[in-house]
Amino acid sequence: MSVDEKQTVKTSTHTLNGSGYDDHESLGAIRHADDVLLAQLGYKSEFKREFSLFETIAFAFSIMGVVASVSSTMSFPLVSGGHVGMVFGWLIPCFFVMTIAASLAELTSAMPTSAGLYYFSAKLAPPRWAPLASWITGWANVTGQVSLVCSIDFTCAQMIVTALNVGSDGAVNLGAGPTFGILLAILFTHGIVCSAATSVIARLNIFYVLVNLGTTIAAIIVLLVCSGENRVSTETAFTDFENNTGWSNSGWAFLLAFTAPMWTLTGYDSAAHISEETANAARAAPIAILVGVGATASLGWLLFIAASFATASVAQLLSTDLPLTMGQLFLNVLGKHGMLAIWSLIIVVQYVTGAAQGVDASRVVFAFARDNALPGSRWWKKMHPYTRTPVNAVWLVMALAGICGILGFSETALSSLAGASVIGLYVSYVTPIFLRITSGRTKLQPGPFSLGKWFMPIGIVAVSWVMFIVVLLVFPPEVNPTADTMNYTVVIIMSVFVFASISWVVSARKWFKGPVRTVEDPDGVSMGEGEKLKGVPVRVEEKSVGS
Repeated sequence: MSVDEKQTVKTSTHTLNGSGYDDHESLGAIRHADDVLLAQLGYKSEFKREFSLFETIAFAFSIMGVVASVSSTMSFPLVSGGHVGMVFGWLIPCFFVMTIAASLAELTSAMPTSAGLYYFSAKLAPPRWAPLASWITGWANVTGQVSLVCSIDFTCAQMIVTALNVGSDGAVNLGAGPTFGILLAILFTHGIVCSAATSVIARLNIFYVLVNLGTTIAAIIVLLVCSGENRVSTETAFTDFENNTGWSNSGWAFLLAFTAPMWTLTGYDSAAHISEETANAARAAPIAILVGVGATASLGWLLFIAASFATASVAQLLSTDLPLTMGQLFLNVLGKHGMLAIWSLIIVVQYVTGAAQGVDASRVVFAFARDNALPGSRWWKKMHPYTRTPVNAVWLVMALAGICGILGFSETALSSLAGASVIGLYVSYVTPIFLRITSGRTKLQPGPFSLGKWFMPIGIVAVSWVMFIVVLLVFPPEVNPTADTMNYTVVIIMSVFVFASISWVVSARKWFKGPVRTVEDPDGVSMGEGEKLKGVPVRVEEKSVGS
């Protein structure tokens, strides 16, 4: 790289010469500049940068699958507060989640790498503790990612079972065994989809966001319009409280409704994990995180408000024989054929949500294996020579999700899987945020998106919220649980914690040093043909966080 090019790279902002992404040469220069920044963070570029800003936003939004996620988790607020649980049990957590999203957006803008959260922790922790911080964050994130793949695909299987039950007028009522079989079939097809080339996955996300957004809006409209005389009053929809948990303290019962939004609002770190596949990643990834969370939180609240108005009887919904209460609500409002029509679209939304989450989880596994942190890392970090995607990591994720699916034979399968995914992911989210507001206060060199002086109060709120929610989610959904109704979240989390702890004490502390550099000369990154830096400055600091 020439001296002029080096000077261009070491400036502080992105400019596009006014031509935007339509100019092939400018886009090539942006992609090259992304690779230079990645090299300064310590990694060689191994993916093709096929995700545009819109496709990155679509990916982050689709991975939360708002209408399908609300349909999957409606039972939580119904049990834990009825109408109040649906409306305010969703709204309150959303404000706190936005603080976490904002903090992660700032970190991702400064360090756009697939390693994401555990890389952030390593760079913000005191040098002595950096490997351990990275180890904890990485294992928590892998646990949450795999559990989330399983929980999404498990609820997709439940949706299919619900459709079969309604379509057959109750004649087909599949049990846990067939549901588990459907789960395995879904995981297998997702393994195929997620093994595709980045360009294919990026284009698919346009379809994902259209079906997700369209179905969500359609569901809101039909619940409000078609509920007719059964639509409850505004006062009932917003103020009627019912405690069906068995817990004597209604305040505590209401808090359990938070499970629904906390499970839905996960996976938005996906924008960081695909940042090595994104053009102009330091700008696109944080925008995707904020837009994805904001849009999902807003649409989810509107959908729950519509559901609250359409719910004539909470008790009747909770007594349904269908696996998912939202299916019964649509059946009440639309009748058999109308319910099956919109339910089919919701199944598609949940399926593509699982596919997007499978991509995200595979990138996390690949990145952690690239730093030799997983057993068999040499297999999981391999890139397929044709697709240039981590195919081995994809199938490892699907296999582990299938094993987690055994919990489907428990009555509280969704509670356990949701709790494990939320705890795993949010612990991995909050660890670098905690380090940012403590040991890393002066270490971060901000990217295009920065919280400025607000990073401290926003970070404190984010950390406090996660500490609270982790404790909340290990409690069983009802008092005096049996083996069938026990919340097995703690089993999943503690199993991984024990394994990771023993591995660290016995072996990993001796050799794991955190993120491993795969490129030594950041300024020696080769440029593709025609990819010349003609006045296209990019944000790569002379002494980056990852140096």
